[in-house]
Amino acid sequence: MPDYSFDTILVDVEGGVATLTFNRPAKRNAMSPQLHRDVATALERLRYDPAAKVIVLTGAGKAFCAGMDLKEFFTELKDDPAEYDRIFRLATEWRGRTLRYFPKPTIAMINGFCFGGAFSIVEGCDLAVAADDAIFGLSEVNFGLFPGGAVSKSLANIMRPRDAMLYALTGRPFDGKRAAEIGFINYSVPAATLQDDVRALAAELAQKNGEAMTATKEGYRHSLDMTWEASMAYTQAREGLLSKNQNDAFRTTGIGDFLKGQYRPGLESNSNLS
Repeated sequence: MPDYSFDTILVDVEGGVATLTFNRPAKRNAMSPQLHRDVATALERLRYDPAAKVIVLTGAGKAFCAGMDLKEFFTELKDDPAEYDRIFRLATEWRGRTLRYFPKPTIAMINGFCFGGAFSIVEGCDLAVAADDAIFGLSEVNFGLFPGGAVSKSLANIMRPRDAMLYALTGRPFDGKRAAEIGFINYSVPAATLQDDVRALAAELAQKNGEAMTATKEGYRHSLDMTWEASMAYTQAREGLLSKNQNDAFRTTGIGDFLKGQYRPGLESNSNLS
C-alpha cells in the first residue's frame, strides 16, 4: 500500500474511494508551499493505487480551502524567486492539468469556505457538490489584486461571462445554493447530509468500469479543444483502445447482455464490466 502520511493533508482509502482532506483547519486550509508538495505527491500515488477508484477532495474543519496562503507564498518566498517559481508551477499543475486529466473520477466536496485559488480546485475536479451554506468568494479585487494564476482561466472555463465578471469585479461572496444556480458546482445539499451524499455518489462511481470512466473523461476533455472532425477521429480511435483494454467486453458482455434482455441502459448498472 502506498505511503499516505503527509504534513498538511490526510488521505483515506476505503471501498474504492480515496478521500484527500486538506488538513490546515487553523488556516482554513489555505494552500501553503508544503500543502502543494503534499497534494502533488498524493495524487501521483493515488493515480497508480488500484484500491483508489474515485478521489474525493475536501477540507478539515469549517473550510474547504481559503485559497493561497498569502503569508507563506507571496511574502515569505518573495526573496527567493527560484523557489517561488517552483511552487507556483507545482500549484498550477496539480490544480490544472493533473486534476483535469486525472484518469480516475474526482469530486470536490465543498464543506465550507472556498476562496480564491480554491476555485481552480473545484473547476479542475470532474464533479463538485457543496453544502448549502458553503461560502464562495473571489476577494482579490478588495485588496488591489485580481484572480491570478490559474483562477482566471478556471473562471473562463466553467462560469458564464456575466457571473464571472460580477463576482470577480465586486468580490461579493455567494453560497452553495447560488454556486449551483450559476453552474459552478453540480448541486448543493444541507451541510448535515453533505458527506453521506458525496460518499453515495463516489460509491456509485466506484462500481463503474474504470477504463470506461477514463475514456469518458478523456473524450470530453480533449473534445473541448477539437474541431468536429478531429473529435470524431479521436473518439473512434479511443473506442478502439478501450475495446482492446477490455478484451472487447463492452460488446460481448455489455451489448451482449442488452441483446439478451438482461441489461437496460440507464435503468440499471452492468456490474459485469466493473
